[in-house]
Amino acid sequence: MNCKLFRIFATMNKISVVINTYNAEQHLQTVLDSVKEFDEVMICDMESTDTTLNIARRNGCRIVTFERKQHSIVEPAREFAIHEAQHEWVLVVDADELVTPELREYLYQHINKEGYADGLFIPRKNYFLGHFMRCHYPDHLLRFFRKSKTHWPTFVHSTPRVDGRTEKIPAKQEQLALIHLANDSVANIVNKTNQYTLNELERKKNRHYSTFSLLWRPFFRFFKTYILKGGIMDGKPGFIKSMLDGYYQFIFLAKKYEQEKKVKGIPTKEN
Repeated sequence: MNCKLFRIFATMNKISVVINTYNAEQHLQTVLDSVKEFDEVMICDMESTDTTLNIARRNGCRIVTFERKQHSIVEPAREFAIHEAQHEWVLVVDADELVTPELREYLYQHINKEGYADGLFIPRKNYFLGHFMRCHYPDHLLRFFRKSKTHWPTFVHSTPRVDGRTEKIPAKQEQLALIHLANDSVANIVNKTNQYTLNELERKKNRHYSTFSLLWRPFFRFFKTYILKGGIMDGKPGFIKSMLDGYYQFIFLAKKYEQEKKVKGIPTKEN
């Protein structure tokens, strides 16, 4: 058996938790309390300027640094971090997500059974205006996998790619879901909309959308969240979030239209 295979087999029954951070002091202690029973907790920090690193050191976390000046998005740091983990199995947790004891037990049972999948999609509970959003559940995320079989593409909002079989934890097992603590305000969502739509413009710079898209895409996004995904059952928070989802689509398409007008050399306003 060569050295690489030996290292893999030696860590097959252990799990590393990887948390990417940048100025993540708000929820970090609570998150670390929820993952302290795992074999390793590693913080991959992008040069935080708040107390993030102090909290990590106080909790005995292993710390690695990814220079923020090289990248303004987290995806390159995720790819770096998962391969810095000591153990073969990696659980990626955001600095505002909680891992339940039930989920921890489930993951250890998974890696010790025959015929395990190489990656698991984990459901996540999201909150808005203090309300658990059924319309955004189960929000399955591929966050648990074997690092030797995984690559995380370095473009924004990418998802990991696992060279092997993956499974989804059933949505009905809500006790196994990650708990997202973000609970974004309307102002935060509006601010993120501006940044995220700029990123989406870059990814879709070669795509063209019809004028009619300005009407039907925002409407369909609202309809999808409010009716198809059940936002109507979430009361006022569900209606507001559905409208914000439609707003996101409208802002993206408006920026796309503006971008194309500039490319063609047509002024976007009268001089």
